[in-house]
Amino acid sequence: MTKVAYARAAPLALLLLALVLLTSCTSSPYDPAVVSRGKDVFSATCATCHGAGGEGQVNWHIAKDDGTLPPPPLNGDGHTWHHGDGLLYRIVRNGGQEFEDPRFSSFKSAMPAFGEQLSHDDIVAVITYLKSLWGDKTSRGISIVESQARASEDDPFPPSGG
Repeated sequence: MTKVAYARAAPLALLLLALVLLTSCTSSPYDPAVVSRGKDVFSATCATCHGAGGEGQVNWHIAKDDGTLPPPPLNGDGHTWHHGDGLLYRIVRNGGQEFEDPRFSSFKSAMPAFGEQLSHDDIVAVITYLKSLWGDKTSRGISIVESQARASEDDPFPPSGG
């Protein structure tokens, strides 16, 4: 290759390298097909209560007259990220009864169970979609994605049959 050829190829090579680096820095750690499936399931099943973008209901942390709490935000602005994948899975599958415990009698959830409607893969996809909404949000300087990943180490998604 001549010096002229190198001079012409160098900017193109740098541009290609920059595109590769930019793509690797901005890509989601989640499988795009799973996120897309989760978004579709969320839109059809969950958005009526939790909002189209997972923003939840106003005053979600204040009990209604019947004692139940309104649907919380799932987009990283609430408490969803405090829980491991396993608990989030069980909440979707079993509904709010997952939290019913005599020690916490003041907590009541009206969330219905979706275990009969949604497959294992649908539930995993919905949770994966929600986690993709969290981006780089932090709480007290800690990435909520990293915090939730640590919680999921102790409480992961159940196996496909469970």
